[in-house]
Amino acid sequence: MRMYDIIMKKRNGGELSQEEIGFFVKGCTDGSIPDYQLSAFLMAVYFQKMSEAETAALTTAMAHSGDMLDLSAIHGVKVDKHSTGGVGDKTSLALTPMVAACGIPVAKMSGRGLGHTGGTIDKLESFPGFTTALSKERFVENVNRVGVAIMEQTADLAPADKKLYALRDVTATVDNLSLIASSIMSKKLAAGADAIVLDVKTGSGAFMKQEQDARALAEEMVQIGARAGRKTVAVISDMDQPLGYAVGNALEVKEAIETLKGNGPADFTELCLTLGSLMLMVGGKANSPEEARTKLETVLQDGSALDRLARFVEAQDGDPEAVYHPSLLPQADLILPVVSPQSGYVSHIACDEVGMCSLILGGGRETRESRIDPAVGLVLHKKVGDDVKEGEPLATLYANDAEKAKQARERLLGAYAMALEPPEEKPLIRAVLS
Repeated sequence: MRMYDIIMKKRNGGELSQEEIGFFVKGCTDGSIPDYQLSAFLMAVYFQKMSEAETAALTTAMAHSGDMLDLSAIHGVKVDKHSTGGVGDKTSLALTPMVAACGIPVAKMSGRGLGHTGGTIDKLESFPGFTTALSKERFVENVNRVGVAIMEQTADLAPADKKLYALRDVTATVDNLSLIASSIMSKKLAAGADAIVLDVKTGSGAFMKQEQDARALAEEMVQIGARAGRKTVAVISDMDQPLGYAVGNALEVKEAIETLKGNGPADFTELCLTLGSLMLMVGGKANSPEEARTKLETVLQDGSALDRLARFVEAQDGDPEAVYHPSLLPQADLILPVVSPQSGYVSHIACDEVGMCSLILGGGRETRESRIDPAVGLVLHKKVGDDVKEGEPLATLYANDAEKAKQARERLLGAYAMALEPPEEKPLIRAVLS
């Protein structure tokens, strides 16, 4: 078998066999296929697409290209959750202790962020001392004892995906549904969960700007999960404006804590309840969305979800007192209001521009080597549909550099669009696919 023939077959629109895809992934992993041939293959896939069977074969081969995490020592049905990412998306911070408090074990591998804010791990590291450098034994023991543990993705988890993603990033082949779906799902399959709940974002702050593209990606990933024998459900949710009000690492942690106290923003709370209800149902802890939602609302009201977050933080060497006293989290030196230059209704917020404000302030990474400032970011006061008076604050910036704050302020003002009448309200949850 030759890589040349595989490239030509796909270039000409042929359907590759499982063996041919396996040969490609093995050569990618062990380095026997050079980057120029890997890149040529990716471009052929970009233009000719992949069938459902090809996508499933690629996903399975990439999942098995490295370690397959064995979670059999963890009691119960393990349910994983994945988000395609967005601005202000701190969902895992609140959702994982909520479902753990309801009896669903959460054994999650997460990554660091590259972009406007940090990833889940960066946000959790706002807790003083918190670590994700756990051995597999400690990871499993923490899940069994606390109900939730999050560790950093290991280098041996789906290594073929890491190699291919780096090439896609520099060859303009990122936005292909099969390549996106197989990249996400290969890591989910390798991470060992019994069931997977996916949050696929759509809108100006999402990777999938159009709802039909988000739906196509969700359908593809659900099919991959089903073929692999994993219960898989996908939610399509709105990312046309930031989720909640806080954007920035420690600020998002504080908002997640408030949500666990029952005081969170309506949209963020609703998303956590929706995703959490699905996790309880696929995990066998509820027979209906209504029963699941009642259980989740109970752990918010009685404080057990908040206590579970504190236990989780302590189990990973963080300071649990910061859960009950968020003032112990990193604080910015400069707190600056951004006021509206006019009156009207907020008709649109350029979500990706809000994310760029956080990046300018130091809340995200431009390169893998960039250092994140956990204290900086912004908190919105006005969102789409809100009535605004001239001179009222649209948001508050949290900064440690006056010049960066000035740049972020100008960018944020440009992200807001105003109108004389309130816009039509869009639903947060667009669809649920299973």
